[in-house]
Amino acid sequence: MGTNEPESESFLSHLFELRDRLLRAVIALVVVFLCLFPFAKSIYAFLAKPMLAQLPPGVQMVALEVTSPFFIPVKVTFLAALVIALPFILYQIWAFVAPGLYAHEKRLVGPLVGASTVLFVCGMAFAYYLVFPLVFGVMKTFTPDGVSWMPDIAAYFNFVVNMFIAFGVTFEVPIVVVLMVKVGIVSIAKLREVRPYVIVGAFIIAAVVTPPDVLSQLMLALPLCLLYEAGIIVAAVISRPARAESEFQK
Repeated sequence: MGTNEPESESFLSHLFELRDRLLRAVIALVVVFLCLFPFAKSIYAFLAKPMLAQLPPGVQMVALEVTSPFFIPVKVTFLAALVIALPFILYQIWAFVAPGLYAHEKRLVGPLVGASTVLFVCGMAFAYYLVFPLVFGVMKTFTPDGVSWMPDIAAYFNFVVNMFIAFGVTFEVPIVVVLMVKVGIVSIAKLREVRPYVIVGAFIIAAVVTPPDVLSQLMLALPLCLLYEAGIIVAAVISRPARAESEFQK
């Protein structure tokens, strides 16, 4: 009985800490959302800018559902709040798992959390500033004569979110590569060996998650391949001190 009590108390304390961390993350997200809510229309206007720039003069997007004019700006504002609060949310996750990590793992997690946040935002920015104008320009060019191209704001929001997730996750590839090498799942030599398969896989993924035009597929597949190479280079640089230290200890 005596042995089980400390274990159950420890388990309960972990649950309480997890609850507190999740509560802090949710509160931070809600606070940022409430601060941004008065600017919901402006935030939506910023998100819609790449599409509006490609529409013919006098043509605007449409709202096919009754509630879309209210809920779509609210969803966009929530998305912006999530991006802003992401570093704090990731910190709460890190703070919860940190006590169970070794010292060298703790040193690695902090920079990885920061780098993953920056890379995800960079992926979103890449999609917004480079991919969207080109993709929408291509769609405008292929619009048949006699057809009014007036996208629905809900469909546009879903498209944008899917593209943000696709490019945000793509830009996380270096983090995944570095983690796989550091944990020992795969060696740098093996990563270089499977490079041709990664390139083929990148183009398959791009064909699935992007619109059916070659330009947008290339704009996802090429960064994916380049970021894979960047991950190998970073992993090789990080692994050198560890190898040198282990050889010195021998």
